[in-house]
Amino acid sequence: MKKIGHVTLLVKNYAEAIEFYTKKAGFVLLTDNAFGGGMRWVTAAPSQDAGTAIVFVEADTADKAAKVGSQAAGHVFLAVQTEDCYRDYKHMKANGVNFFGEPKEVPWGIEVVFEDLYGNRLDLVQHNGM
Repeated sequence: MKKIGHVTLLVKNYAEAIEFYTKKAGFVLLTDNAFGGGMRWVTAAPSQDAGTAIVFVEADTADKAAKVGSQAAGHVFLAVQTEDCYRDYKHMKANGVNFFGEPKEVPWGIEVVFEDLYGNRLDLVQHNGM
C-alpha cells in the first residue's frame, strides 16, 4: 500500500458542495465528470497537488441523506493542512465559513475547527514541524 487517494463525502447536491468548497473554503475543483445514467465523479482538494482529494457523492437514498453532515458523528472528519492558519482562517471567515472559535496554539502547531455547509467538522491545522 502507498497512500490514501480519496475520501468520500456525502452531499445533498453537487452544485452547492462545489460552491462551498471552492468559493468559501478555498479548495480547488479537480474533476467534474458526468458518465451518464446519473454517474458523476466530482473531486476537490485544498490544492492541485494535495495528493488526497474529497470525492463528493450525492445522497441518492433516504439512508444516505440521513447521514449527510454526520459521517464522523460530530467528530472532526478531516484535517486540512495549511502553511498559514491565521491567513486561511481570515479568508474563509470573510467568505462566510462557520468556525468553532479562533485559531489557537497547540503543542503540534496552530489549529481551528470549522464546519462545511452540512455540519461536517474539519480541522484547519498549521503544523509546527513536529
